Amino acid sequence: MLVGIVAKRGNKRASFLAADIRDRLREADVEVWLDEATAGAHDESGHPVDAMDACDLVVAIGGDGTFLFAARGVGGTPILGVNLGEVGFLNALGPEEAVHEVLREAVALENGELSVREAPRLVAAGEGWESPAAVNEIVLQGPQRGRAGGVDLEIRVDGSLFSSGRADGVLAATPTGSTAYNLSEGGSLIHPDVDAIVLNEMCADAGMPPLAVGLDSEITVRLTGAPEAHVVVDGRVTRSPEPPTTVTVRTADTPVRIAGPDAEFFEALNKLE
Repeated sequence: MLVGIVAKRGNKRASFLAADIRDRLREADVEVWLDEATAGAHDESGHPVDAMDACDLVVAIGGDGTFLFAARGVGGTPILGVNLGEVGFLNALGPEEAVHEVLREAVALENGELSVREAPRLVAAGEGWESPAAVNEIVLQGPQRGRAGGVDLEIRVDGSLFSSGRADGVLAATPTGSTAYNLSEGGSLIHPDVDAIVLNEMCADAGMPPLAVGLDSEITVRLTGAPEAHVVVDGRVTRSPEPPTTVTVRTADTPVRIAGPDAEFFEALNKLE
């Protein structure tokens, strides 16, 4: 059995907890990989996060950002999230219970009893390219936010025109991501048990309200009227095609697999500011 650990960069508390979990797992004869940054803080060799799809379980220690960072590299490997602050939507564990829960999950994994829940991811694709998979959202936008940096959009769902006009961009969010960037842009909350993608235009001149569509929907966005466009996956610019260009957004083939106890959705909602 192989367990990977990814800790928040530059965070001493995360690094200390990672070392504690590493030691306890090794005492239980579990092979452990640390990501490169965490391993460097403890004077041992580490592994790139992109290689951790070889693990049976990955522990992400830090917060939702650390979870998303780990998720970009681990493929379908289950991720157990440990939040050093408030328990979030992706990280159901607090630091006080982390060591015990990781050991419990390792035993369950060894016995073939690991319970995971799956959440959809999204990918964007254009001519000759496909983006990494997004846990939260994919944003298609102009060169910058604001009236001087927008882009002309034509948005279609399964071939039917949904909206067109000038906007800062358009955001497609998973149920998990509906509580993140989408929410700050006035988008709808989606309960994690609902199979939907939220389409949300960003500061549109005359746009449509946010729309929830099925996970099997194909979203096609034509971008024109700007010197460049950006494809932003979970907050990271991954592609900058030159308009006019067409980008398709769909559900990824591999979902994110989340280990550990379920986050209580409505309790977590009450902690949003």
